[in-house]
Amino acid sequence: MRNSNLQALLTTLLGEPKTDALFATLNLPPLLEDWEAGTVTRAELAQAMNMALFEDLLARSPNGRDYTRDAIAAGGSVFFDHGALRTVRWSETGALPPGEAAFARILRPLGFRLNGRYPLDKLGMTGRAYAHEDAPDDIAQFFVSELHPERFSTEFQQAVSRVLRSSRDPLTPEALGLLWELERDGTLPLEAAHRLLPAIVGAFARQHEVPSVDDYELLLAESAEMAWIATEGNAFNHATDRVADVFALAEAEKAKGRPMKPEVERSRSGRVFQTAYRADIVERQFRTAEGRVISRSVPGSFYEFITRKREFDRATHQWKLDLRFDAGNAQGIFKMTANAGR
Repeated sequence: MRNSNLQALLTTLLGEPKTDALFATLNLPPLLEDWEAGTVTRAELAQAMNMALFEDLLARSPNGRDYTRDAIAAGGSVFFDHGALRTVRWSETGALPPGEAAFARILRPLGFRLNGRYPLDKLGMTGRAYAHEDAPDDIAQFFVSELHPERFSTEFQQAVSRVLRSSRDPLTPEALGLLWELERDGTLPLEAAHRLLPAIVGAFARQHEVPSVDDYELLLAESAEMAWIATEGNAFNHATDRVADVFALAEAEKAKGRPMKPEVERSRSGRVFQTAYRADIVERQFRTAEGRVISRSVPGSFYEFITRKREFDRATHQWKLDLRFDAGNAQGIFKMTANAGR
C-alpha cells in the first residue's frame, strides 16, 4: 500500500502516469511505510521532492531514460543514492542567494543536515553533502557544489556577473514561510505541502536569463563547470543509482554501446566507487552581440552509478553504509560535462 501523502503530492504535481512510473522505479524508504493521512512529515516532503527531481533529470537525459527503462524491464529498480547540483558563491547573483545558501534554506527544513565538505580545488569549487537525518541510508542525499569566481581571471568574474545578475528568486514569501513552519514543526498540513512542493522543485532550474554567446565562450575557456551553469543553472547535474557492483555494471553498459566513463573512480577509503555516462548533449539558446538569439549544442546533465561498501562504526560497534563522498571521485565525475559545446 502506497503512502497516501506521497501519492497525493506527486499526483497533483506530475499527474498519475508519471507518479505510477516513479513508484515502480524508485526505492521507497521504509520510514514512509507509516504515515498519517493529511499531515505531511519533512521526510515525506523530502522524498516527494527527490522523486520529482529524479523525473525531471530523466526528462533531460535520454541515456538515463534508456538505462532506467532497461532496469525496470529486467525486473529491477533504481536506488536513488544522491542528486548533484552546481551553484556560484558570488556577490552578484541577482535576487538569488549566493551559492549553497540558496539551497540550504530548502534542505535544512526538509530534514537534511551537512554530511561532509569536499574541496574541489582543481575545479575552483567546494562541494558539500547533505544527508537526511530521519533516513540517511534511504532518502537520496544532495551534493551541492559552489564555484568560486575569485579564483579565476578578472574577465571571467565580470562574465559571471553579467550572466547571473538577472537571476530571480524562485521562492515566494509564502514558500519561505512554509519552510520556516516545516523546520519548526517537522510537519505541514497536506494542503500547505501541495503549495510548497512546486516552489521547491522549481528552485532546481536556471533562474537567470539567456546568456550571451560571448560570455559563454569566455567562461568555457576557464571553467567548463561555470559554462555549464550558464546554460543549465541549478538543475540536477546528475542523479545516481546505488548498485551492488559498479564495475560489472560499467562493463555491461559499455557492451551495450552506452557512452560510459572509461574508468571507475575509487575513493581513498576504498569503500566508494563511482562511474557515469557522459553528459547528454542538449540544445540551448544564446544571445549574440547583435541581439539575435541562436541555438547551440552543449553538454547537459547525465546519469551516474555508485557502489558503497560498509564500514565498522567503532562508536556504535555496528556495521554501517559509508555515505561519504570523495573529492577525487567528484572531480573525476564532474569531467562528464567538460566536453566542449558545439
